Amino acid sequence: MAKKAPAEGTSKSKATVRPEIERRAHRALRQHLLDLLRGGNAHLNFEEALAGLPPTLRGAKPPGLPYSPWRLLEHMRIAQWDILEFSRNPKHVSPEFPAGYWPETDAPPNEKAWQKSIRQFRADLKAMQDLVEAAIDLLAPIPHGEGQTILREALLVADHNSYHLGQMVTVRRLLGAWES
Repeated sequence: MAKKAPAEGTSKSKATVRPEIERRAHRALRQHLLDLLRGGNAHLNFEEALAGLPPTLRGAKPPGLPYSPWRLLEHMRIAQWDILEFSRNPKHVSPEFPAGYWPETDAPPNEKAWQKSIRQFRADLKAMQDLVEAAIDLLAPIPHGEGQTILREALLVADHNSYHLGQMVTVRRLLGAWES
């Protein structure tokens, strides 16, 4: 019995098509993840959330809320740093939970501390983006973890930041420091 010629446009075998589809899907997943980490689309980004916040309100807490802009900024910075370091450093030791993830004071000690926190947040976010870009396989378990992957950790950073950036807007609105 003679073999049928492949239909037009189907000259590649399933064995060669599937890996190409997987590569494209992996590239798309990586790009979507990077977009999510950078903010935008349906998410507020870090720069927008802090833009124009008066220095006098950095330590202010609205009535009924337990956090100030400083507490939220530092919490986001510490948590993001912890996730990043876990993702890339097998010797990393996380802070004590929950106390080690929040600053001790409502207000930054000075302007320098506020600016340092912002710089470190940006640097760590960029480092997480770089890790996502460099990862050969986003779904491979992190060798020193317990099943965590770079995909999971990057999603955790994006989710956590998004949640607390929303809180930052709420705090700013209640303090009268947000123009929509």
